[in-house]
Amino acid sequence: MNDEPVRRLLTTTNHDQPTAAVPHHRSIELDSAEALRLLGSVSLGRIAFTRQALPTTRPVNHIVDGGVIVIRTHEGAALTSRTLQADGPGVVVAYEADSIDPDTHLGWSVVVTGYVHLVTDADELARYQGLLRPWVQQTTDYTVRIRPDLVTGLLLVPVDQPAEA
Repeated sequence: MNDEPVRRLLTTTNHDQPTAAVPHHRSIELDSAEALRLLGSVSLGRIAFTRQALPTTRPVNHIVDGGVIVIRTHEGAALTSRTLQADGPGVVVAYEADSIDPDTHLGWSVVVTGYVHLVTDADELARYQGLLRPWVQQTTDYTVRIRPDLVTGLLLVPVDQPAEA
């Protein structure tokens, strides 16, 4: 096998251990408001929670409404079961969404950590059913809301782009 193209992309350290070539982008931390704005600009993300004491992740669609993330779910969903069983402050979850170009690796990524709660108010449920259409063909009778306790975000930009971007 000819691995010469790979070798040209790598440089070596003083211990002859290969390291990746210098990247052409850098990351800028986003403030919470900008991170939530970007999160609201896409409709698909991933929710992470524990199931049988192990981490699990599910792709879901969402909206951002007044600073909270809203997701519709169904009765048999693991997240619904965990939320229905929760006592106290709710179930701790992380929610992540991004928009990163697969070729340039430029874009952004946002992670929200907080507690998920079941929406039980009939007027809110009806409103969310109108705003948030399921992306899978399945009855989604439940709606959950994540109130962010921690919002982090990164903007991936070219090295020569100013920090104010």
